[in-house]
Amino acid sequence: MVLMMEMKVPAGVTIAINGKKVKVSGPKGTVERDFKGSRLEIKQEGDTIRVETERYEMENTVRAHIVNMAKGVTDGFHRTMKIRYAHFPATVEIKGKDIIIKNFLGEKKNRKTKIQGATKVEAKGQDVTVSGPDIEDVGQTVANIRKATKIRNHDCRVFQDGIYLVDE
Repeated sequence: MVLMMEMKVPAGVTIAINGKKVKVSGPKGTVERDFKGSRLEIKQEGDTIRVETERYEMENTVRAHIVNMAKGVTDGFHRTMKIRYAHFPATVEIKGKDIIIKNFLGEKKNRKTKIQGATKVEAKGQDVTVSGPDIEDVGQTVANIRKATKIRNHDCRVFQDGIYLVDE
């Protein structure tokens, strides 16, 4: 049994399909995704995207990914994080694709992590803003920052320093 799902392309969004590769472009940027390994067909007919598959779950998953891609290139995704410290004033510095966290827990060695994809990171005072057109890259950058500020060898109930997500 072949299932079929259709969705309309939002205004201001351009979608290019090449086999199982989907490229979505809009005012905020471009997002690409390859649905390789999936037993499905993606077709474009005018301003309608049609997904054909044998599995109901894949149909909805692909639809959700394409909707997120379209939302990302039109509105973008934003996450706000706060630097919290009680003992040592930590600071964040952005250099190219690297995020450098200085003086975290009074450590002399800086902690470092990466920015994923076309994500933009801004640090002003205690606020860190992560934004971009790809929801997965934005989420992974936030996770990288959280992982870089994970407390080790201290009691986390006492040392609650870190960079935390406060707004999605």
